[in-house]
Amino acid sequence: MISHLNGRVSAVAPEGAVIEVGGVGLLVQCTPGTLATLRPGERARVATSLVVREDALTLFGFAADDERDVFELLQTASGVGPRLALAMLAVFTPDALRRAVAAEDVTALTRVPGIGRKGAQRIVLELAGRLGPPGVAGRQGQLGQPAAGPGLPGAEPWRDQVRAGLLNLGWQPREADQAIAAVAADVAAANGGAGANGDASANGDAGAKGDGAADGASAEVDVAAMLRAALRKLSRA
Repeated sequence: MISHLNGRVSAVAPEGAVIEVGGVGLLVQCTPGTLATLRPGERARVATSLVVREDALTLFGFAADDERDVFELLQTASGVGPRLALAMLAVFTPDALRRAVAAEDVTALTRVPGIGRKGAQRIVLELAGRLGPPGVAGRQGQLGQPAAGPGLPGAEPWRDQVRAGLLNLGWQPREADQAIAAVAADVAAANGGAGANGDASANGDAGAKGDGAADGASAEVDVAAMLRAALRKLSRA
């Protein structure tokens, strides 16, 4: 069992990243939100889960140990393999999944590409009481960085990262662009007041916060939150 990797990020692509540890480059499959926090040339710590198959050894990486633990637990449900479990964590945070399962919110779970209503009902039935209550693992920083760094929609790189994540999850380019535009508009509206905290979605999962640091450094976009907000836009379309 490889519990985590701690090394230099050699490359990042929409479907995974290569992290060099001890001179060996290891390919790690990650959610778009996790990939968005990785920077080529910088060091990172990624919690990992090794999935063994007859024809492949696949390493999956996560921003925090809690995500990794939920990923492994999700696969104990009938019909949920590593790819579907990863897609679920691309759409929901671990705590959001706990809330959906606890509330038996089948509709919310069907937002994940590949999960129909019957599949969602089965997941709720089999995982009820096993994921724990929301907040059980506490908030953990992503890859050794601050847990929250949302910023203004003017930081264009987040658009490319969110678009790549949506395409990787199976959405069409036009749909992805429309969702991103809608999220950007929400963030712009939420940041109408100086230094105000804003939400880019109805439940406040994605948003922008003014950076009050004395040095005036600009805030960074929380790409994972933006991705979740875009997925909600698509699910309502």
